[in-house]
Amino acid sequence: MSPRTAGRADTSGTSPALDLAGVIADPDTRIIVCCGAGGVGKTTTSAALALAAAETGRQVVVMTIDPARRLAQSLGLRELDNTPRDVPAAAEFTAASGGRLQAMMLDMKRTFDEIVEAHSEPARARQILENPFYQALSSSFAGTQEYMAMEKLGQLRESGKWDLIIVDTPPSRSALDFLDAPHRMSRFLDGTMIRLLSAPARVGGRAYLKVVGAGLAIFGRIIAKILGGQLLTDVSHFVGALDSMFGGFRQRAQATYDLLRQPGTAFLVVATPEPDALREASYFVDRLSSDQMPLAGLVFNRVHPSSAPSLSAGRAEGAAESLSAVGGRDAVLAASLLQVHAQRMRAAAHEQRLARQFASAHPEVPVRSVPASATDVYDLAALRAIGAHLTAPTPSHGSTKTRTKRASSRPPA
Repeated sequence: MSPRTAGRADTSGTSPALDLAGVIADPDTRIIVCCGAGGVGKTTTSAALALAAAETGRQVVVMTIDPARRLAQSLGLRELDNTPRDVPAAAEFTAASGGRLQAMMLDMKRTFDEIVEAHSEPARARQILENPFYQALSSSFAGTQEYMAMEKLGQLRESGKWDLIIVDTPPSRSALDFLDAPHRMSRFLDGTMIRLLSAPARVGGRAYLKVVGAGLAIFGRIIAKILGGQLLTDVSHFVGALDSMFGGFRQRAQATYDLLRQPGTAFLVVATPEPDALREASYFVDRLSSDQMPLAGLVFNRVHPSSAPSLSAGRAEGAAESLSAVGGRDAVLAASLLQVHAQRMRAAAHEQRLARQFASAHPEVPVRSVPASATDVYDLAALRAIGAHLTAPTPSHGSTKTRTKRASSRPPA
């Protein structure tokens, strides 16, 4: 089953239902990318899907960008680092199927170092790694984390050790950060300003003045005053050492971008029933469609289902008011329970309105709702419970294909 055909018509007639069980079991699905606004549960969703996929017999690695320790604890690990490691606690759930689950947490500095070491001679690599400008760039430059996530994804896929890679994207507010990171980093490293700054290292000494002319010599002196002479030297030497790697940066960035557009990749947008989160989700859906990325659907996370829907919020509040007037311990307790019910019913109705707005804006995007958990995810059992909700059977009435064609839409209000 292709991610583009992962939806089945929902019996409510609002959104097609997202068949994630089919997505993770399909051997053609090799990469799943979970994305969305920060704080919507992307990391937990990624880990729960990874465990569910491993239980079907797949060899799975989940890569998270979120440094929170809670994920490592829920997987039964003391810590995560830049190297994929087995999740021993998952063995009891995957032994029967022969599946395997590994996990890692991106270390952008270490990944950048690996690029330098893999594409440079030892002496050149040492020169780059020890350069002060490189050390600052690889640790804190805007966009480095997103680029290194893409770089590490390419490395994992190229190794061939796993038949399914699940990526928890960086907790960024803007969907553009993840998709644009490779091109943004490439433009920076190959930009005119960097080329000018690297000219002294490439040409050297007085020859530099002859080659670039008096105008650029004045430019160099001005930049030296602004940045400081030593920083300008560090930048110049750094870019000079990296000069032979520029083509590699561009090629890998394009290769990873192309990899994400292949049918074997499935994007999942994760959102909570909140206007801001759904606006981000709507924007991301449109962006993925315009870039022709294979969108599997939306995970509508932390939903509050209606309790006893036959008793409306208004009736519950009326009964609570009557019981409060009666007085007495039992009546007060019953009134409190009715008030809680009324609040839940109103919250559920609000969330359903938001879901209908999203469905109206994106009628062909399959949706999977996951109920809110009473407690935080703290162990593998809690992850399995979320995975069970994510992969529960879908209604079988009809079929709707998920397409990447951009829908004319208006984000939820």
